[in-house]
Amino acid sequence: MKDIKKIVVGIIGCGGRIGKIHTRNIIFNFPEVKVKYACDINIEEIKNWAYGLGITKVTKNHEELLKDDEVSSVFICSPTPTHVDYIIQAANAGKDIFCEKPIDLDPEKIKKALNVIKKNNVMLQVGFMKRFDKNFMKLKELINNGEVGSLYLIKITSRDPFFPPLEYLKASGGLFLDMTCHDFDLLRYLIGNEIEEVFAIGRVFKEPRLKDFNDFDTAVINLNFRNEVLGIIENSRGTNYGYDQRIELFGSRGCITVSNPRLSQISFSKEEKIVNENPYYWFIERYTDSYINEIKYFFEVIKNNKEPIVTGLDSLKALLIGLAAKRSAEENKPIKINYKI
Repeated sequence: MKDIKKIVVGIIGCGGRIGKIHTRNIIFNFPEVKVKYACDINIEEIKNWAYGLGITKVTKNHEELLKDDEVSSVFICSPTPTHVDYIIQAANAGKDIFCEKPIDLDPEKIKKALNVIKKNNVMLQVGFMKRFDKNFMKLKELINNGEVGSLYLIKITSRDPFFPPLEYLKASGGLFLDMTCHDFDLLRYLIGNEIEEVFAIGRVFKEPRLKDFNDFDTAVINLNFRNEVLGIIENSRGTNYGYDQRIELFGSRGCITVSNPRLSQISFSKEEKIVNENPYYWFIERYTDSYINEIKYFFEVIKNNKEPIVTGLDSLKALLIGLAAKRSAEENKPIKINYKI
């Protein structure tokens, strides 16, 4: 059992958006936690920002924070290709780890990292923040309490408001591995069962250059669970009205829907039409509380020395489902998920 007197954190990859989000969230919401290190290879770009937050150690050398015995936990927010190496080094240094998704795009590399985690008896939580959305957590509670009865069908709509840069998309692994992985994980969590088979259909409607590297901007994925529940995921890389995140669950006792939170709850009704506010514009606003909740949970897991609800194995399974979906879209046929690698 670990004796955690004080949680001291080092953050690797502070130059990007998600690294800055996690750093600020820790400092502004968890005063009992000390952020000692901000680490990024582009150190000159983060120095003033980090010092302004009161972080005393700013470095481009991640080994510096891994060698510091005071540091108990590491946040890995760097680009995906670096995750496995950082996880292995942090685990060998005895640090608990929070890593952004995905761990990697190669299942064998993830498996290697998980073996090192197990060998060193450290904790790894992966950043699937949708599990920590208060509405989705309530939906999970209703499912567990049997409010919807026997489950028949669950549908997730997930549409981004605008395209990421094309250079990002080229290295992202594609729609199913980059974007839909959140939805694969959320479905597994909500239903409490494994996805057995996927049949994905992808199209390019908005950005023709995606065809150059076999990617899609719009997709529908049909899923079969081992317990025979049916799933549907509908994705799009771009809307013209905001960040669209909805769930519908249908079962023997009725239907539960999770609608989009809106910029305000004002609805304007008049003779010609009824006008409601748009959804939040992007994931930063939509999942602000979820990012804080997942960090709070991470620290609670450390203090209580228990296994988190979202682990490296969950990240591996989301990747395997994504790879099957990608193959399904390319070959135009259902694909069974092979969880044995």
